[in-house]
Amino acid sequence: MRKLLLIFLFGLAGIYAHAADKKSGQTSVLIVVGAGGEEEYETAFAKWAPNWQQACKLGGARATTIGLKRTETNSLERIQKTLAAEPKDSAEELWLVLLGHGTSDGREAKFNLRGDDLTSTNLARMLRPFSRPVAVIASFSSSGAFLKDLSAPGRVLVSATRNGAEQNYSRFGGFLSETIADPTADLDKDGQVSLLEAFLAAARRTADFYEGEGRLASEHPVLDDNGDGLATPADWFRGVRAVKRPRDGQTDGLRAHQLHLIRNQAERDLPAAVRAQRDALELQLAALRDRKGEMKEEDYYGELEKLLLQIAKLYAAGEKNAAAGKPTAP
Repeated sequence: MRKLLLIFLFGLAGIYAHAADKKSGQTSVLIVVGAGGEEEYETAFAKWAPNWQQACKLGGARATTIGLKRTETNSLERIQKTLAAEPKDSAEELWLVLLGHGTSDGREAKFNLRGDDLTSTNLARMLRPFSRPVAVIASFSSSGAFLKDLSAPGRVLVSATRNGAEQNYSRFGGFLSETIADPTADLDKDGQVSLLEAFLAAARRTADFYEGEGRLASEHPVLDDNGDGLATPADWFRGVRAVKRPRDGQTDGLRAHQLHLIRNQAERDLPAAVRAQRDALELQLAALRDRKGEMKEEDYYGELEKLLLQIAKLYAAGEKNAAAGKPTAP
């Protein structure tokens, strides 16, 4: 059985490489530059945003930037209007990138904008209608306080800090703006950098900065992508797999590793709907793998075969329908 499954997996790789050549849809990226306050921070945030804009260009994503002009005073209103205009149930991803400063008093968490600030509760309300894949990259101080309100099934959250008490200027956002398009961050060598891989590389650079400067680290980046509200720090990962999980929580990182702002050719050629179904099956495979030690060997390989067959049929249907100019049925 094991030998047959290995042969089957190699067959999947062949199907994947020749997947339907109908292009996938377009990822939406909303880049928000917050109020810097001091000149040093204004300059830093203004440099981070173009890194994301360039990554969007390379990945074919539709980028909208808010707050880059210092004269702008209606950032909150523009955020609300932009999110309201976005499709709510698309198979394509929506990335929300927040660059700047944040605050938290233990009761309310805020992302500082020119004009009215964006609170965690307000952002949670804006995102509630979305059933499409959503990634929120909170690259600002005290961003960890946003996790509780924003955590939800199907949503990926990256935070520069583990809680609201880490209120000093955060450098993580600058490093992440660089690693999202950096080929050296590609840990699994598949020709693309996932959000997880960019997060891990940026967290490592952040830690190296404080160590090199001989400073006590005042920010500890974390990730939550399973909707349990319990985030995982970067140093709990070995490669792209988490080797520890929060107490009473689930394993993080699986969904974040499926999101790529700049996709390789095979992923770009895969229709968005097919990719979404494939990702869901891969998450089931990962969950099955976690339960392997609790199952009889025969039961484990039986369930494994069923999932692999579903993936194979999905690719085959996508290839056939794309050739005929038809959408792939869910």
